[in-house]
Formats: sequence, structure tokens, C-alpha cells
Amino acid sequence: MTTAPNTVFVFGLAVAGRAVAKALATRGMTVSVGDDALNQEHRDFAREIGAHVVDVTNTSELEEVMSSINILAPAPGVPEQHLVIRSAREHQVSIQSEIEIAYRIEQHRPGGSRPMVAITGTDGKTSTTLMVSSILNASGFQSEAVGNTDIPLIDSLASSATAFAVECSSFRLEHIDTFRAQASVWLNIAPDHLDWHSSFQKYFDAKAKMWAHCVSTDVAVAPASDPRILEVAQGSKARVVTFGLTDGDYRLRDGQLVGPRGVIMSASDMQRSLPHDVSNALAAAAVCIESGLATEPHVAAALAAFTNAAHRIQFVRELDGVRWFNDSKATSPHAAGVALKSFEHVVLIAGGKNKGLDLSLMALEPQRMRAVVAIGAAASEIAQAFSGVCTVEVAESMKRAVESARALAQPGDVVLLSPGCTSYDWYSNYGERGDDFMNCVKHLSEHRL
Repeated sequence: MTTAPNTVFVFGLAVAGRAVAKALATRGMTVSVGDDALNQEHRDFAREIGAHVVDVTNTSELEEVMSSINILAPAPGVPEQHLVIRSAREHQVSIQSEIEIAYRIEQHRPGGSRPMVAITGTDGKTSTTLMVSSILNASGFQSEAVGNTDIPLIDSLASSATAFAVECSSFRLEHIDTFRAQASVWLNIAPDHLDWHSSFQKYFDAKAKMWAHCVSTDVAVAPASDPRILEVAQGSKARVVTFGLTDGDYRLRDGQLVGPRGVIMSASDMQRSLPHDVSNALAAAAVCIESGLATEPHVAAALAAFTNAAHRIQFVRELDGVRWFNDSKATSPHAAGVALKSFEHVVLIAGGKNKGLDLSLMALEPQRMRAVVAIGAAASEIAQAFSGVCTVEVAESMKRAVESARALAQPGDVVLLSPGCTSYDWYSNYGERGDDFMNCVKHLSEHRL
């Protein structure tokens, strides 16, 4: 079959996939759609946008679509080993993620493309993206936080936004060929998503693609403490700027956030200034100031008013001298470890569906651990990780986990839900898990039974 120009197969029909399919169909491209679990809702959506539905479990249908398209647009959740990805590579079809497609469209925008600031890392991406967007708004832009957020970049192109803060997951960066931002920051790196990437090196390499297409006028912001990330930054064509709590061009000094031109603000002026909050703030300040999109006063004003998104070390309540925090967004051991370092004495609720990661990395702060309540499919792995470290109990529900944590906690302790795993055993997403936790905590009696 002869491949027609501008023919795209969008595979995976959740939020990002639907946004891509709709945007491309609206722009006159020939679109086919598919999903691992095709249902009537998918077929109705396809009919609405005039797309052809492909059942990839049918070998002949998959072969036919791959022989007739020039672009595969996989949703972020489609892993690199998936048969659709393998088939596209065998047929030499261009594989383009949502941010790649959106970037290409934006480059042809009448009047020119709008500024983009890109953010990646294992942890802190969403918080830093929201900080960047707030800073850009304070400096006079109408900014939107997009990408690996609730709003895909491609959905935001038709908006009145004048700048974009783009959260770049490894899933989206894996399949880019031209995407770049005039300023970008790579926050950190630790093993994650090894149920999606075939190895840690593949995960690292996907992140590194953010700087693959930089030009000399771009700025790349890297953590001063990570030589691996610094090496990638210095190997790009961008100008390199560093950040860190103790070292870097942007750093914390005597309780103040400082940059090359002096003091930006006091950390105590932030709504919350845990170590990772300050680190994220320094990264956001660096990428906005060094790009010329904001000034120090813009950064100070934005960060002083900034409130973090839900489910990220979110305070729930204090009861019997114990503070309760919801960190359901921590879906990796590294993220949970960051949260644990924020407190002195912790009863940790952890577990869920493991992503193929080493959960023993969560047990590297034994001096902070009062006890652990293990939950979900990975409860036995959590129990093993903390064996010999502290008291461990297993709970069969979130309600029971909260009750057990209350019994284990002492005045002055923190009870922290920081699972280190995904939520896909008991819940549909981390938000649902966090909401259930908070609901259980809020319904605890003022008096112990």
C-alpha cells in the first residue's frame, strides 16, 4: 500500500492520545486511532473526529495501518517494548510523542512561536513546572503549565497563552526528533519507570534528549551535585547554569536564595520551604532568570505566593500531637526518600504497585523511622525492605493503614503517606489514593479508642 502524506496512527486514547488525535484531525490530517482495550467510547470518539479505528490485536489490521502511515503518535503510557512501537520501527515509521507533534505545529504558528520553558527530572517536575508558570505570569506572560500535567501541550496551542512551562516526562522525551526549549532544567535522576523503559540507561537517555537539539542561545540548567546530568548539559550546545542547596550559580546561602546577581529572596518568605521546595525554587528561578523571561523581583513575588499542588507532602491535620501528610504523588523510592528527609520521626505508609524498582532504597533513613505500615500489592516487598529497621505492620485497606499508623505514632511524630509505588493496584491514580487517605485521616475520632 502506498503511504499517503500526513497520515497518523494515534495509539492510546486517554487524555494525551485524544488531544493529539483531535488536534491532527482538526488540521486536516488522516488519522487512525487504537488502544489496547478498545471500547465503544473509543469508537464514538473516532467517529466524532472522522478517524479510522484499528484493532492492533488483529495482525493484518496492524500490518495494514503500519504500511499506510508516516507517523505513529503513541500515548505516554505505551512502553518502548510494546508491539505497536516495535512494528513502527520495523516499518521505519516516524514515532512522535505529544510534545514533539505540538512543538512542530507551534513552529508554524502565524506570528511566530511562543516561549517554552522545559522541565524534566525523576522528582519535582510538576512542582517546578507550576513554579515556573507562576514566575512567568508574574513577569507579564499569560503562561500555562502543560505537558505531563492535566493539560497536554497540544491542547494549549489554541489558547491565549503567551508562554508555556512544559513538564517533560521520559515517556514524552523518548520520542522527540526536533523538540527544544529556549530554557530547560533537568532536576535530578534516580531509577524510575523500569516497567516502561528496558533499563535505567534507557530512562537516563530519554531524559537527556531534552538537550539534544539545543542551540547556542538556549540555556540548560543542571544540578551542581550530579556529574552525570552536568556532563549531558556541557555536551549540548546550550549555555550551562547550575543550581543546588549548597553549590551552584543559584544556591541557598544563609537562609536566602541567591543567584549570580545577588539575593533573590529569603527562603522563609516561601509558603513552604522544605529542602526539596527550596531546591525546586532555585531551579525555577535559574531557568526563568537566565532565559531573560523574568527578573529576580518577579521570582520573589511568584514564589512568596506559590502554593504547591495537592498530594505532594500535603498537610492534612494534626491529631494528638501527630501531624499527618499526604504524599501520594511519590510513586518511586527516590521520591519517598525525599519526603522522608523532610521529617525527624516518621510513621510511613508505603506500598502499592511496584514499577520494577528497588524498594530497599526507601529504608536508607533508619534514624527517622518510627514504624512502617505496608499496603497494596507490594506490601511484602515493603515489609522486607524495612525488616530489621523498624516495626512493620501490613494493612489490607487504607482505612486500616491509617488506624494502624495512629496506634504506632507518638506525639511529635509525622504520619506520612509516601508510597514509593504506583496506585494501580487499589486505585485508578495517585490522586484517588491521596483523597482516600485524607478522607480516612479526617474521619479519625478526636479520642483514641
